[in-house]
Amino acid sequence: MRMNVTPPPRSPQQSEPTPQSVARRSTFLFLLFWLVVMGGMYLAMQHFLKPAQAKVLADGTVRIERGMDGHFRAKGYVNNQPVTFLVDTGASSVSVTDVLADRAGLEGGEKVRFRTANGERDGRIVVADEVRIASLRVRDVRVGTGYTGDDSDDALLGQNFLRFFDVQMSGDEMLLRPRKPGR
Repeated sequence: MRMNVTPPPRSPQQSEPTPQSVARRSTFLFLLFWLVVMGGMYLAMQHFLKPAQAKVLADGTVRIERGMDGHFRAKGYVNNQPVTFLVDTGASSVSVTDVLADRAGLEGGEKVRFRTANGERDGRIVVADEVRIASLRVRDVRVGTGYTGDDSDDALLGQNFLRFFDVQMSGDEMLLRPRKPGR
């Protein structure tokens, strides 16, 4: 037994797609595909560039892991305001963005012109009550303002903080060890 099945007739509303509608739909799907790909890449980069939490070891040493971009970053605080520090052993001092300086109550100070690896910039020298990473803290720290990081919470962690600790870099980790009295 053989059955003949014929498709139902098309209604006028179900006409054949025009070349223009096919092109529009193809363009839309193409753009949607790339939007999803680029969004996924953005989220992946945010994940990989996010600083790892500094870990406190049993002896009080703080371990910071190298990021995917080759830099050492750690979450910390300036006057109890959260920051993401880029550890810069070549920087003389801690530097913060103007937005962060305002949030942390770092007002006034001495106007200065900074010479950086990225050129000269204007800023101020102010004193923060405290700069902290994990269990390591330094009080009355001179801080430069006017840093231009990728985010308003970005800051540089320079030698005027690091000099209070023994700094050791090995492979993909940096260790900040509290100095023993007399050293």
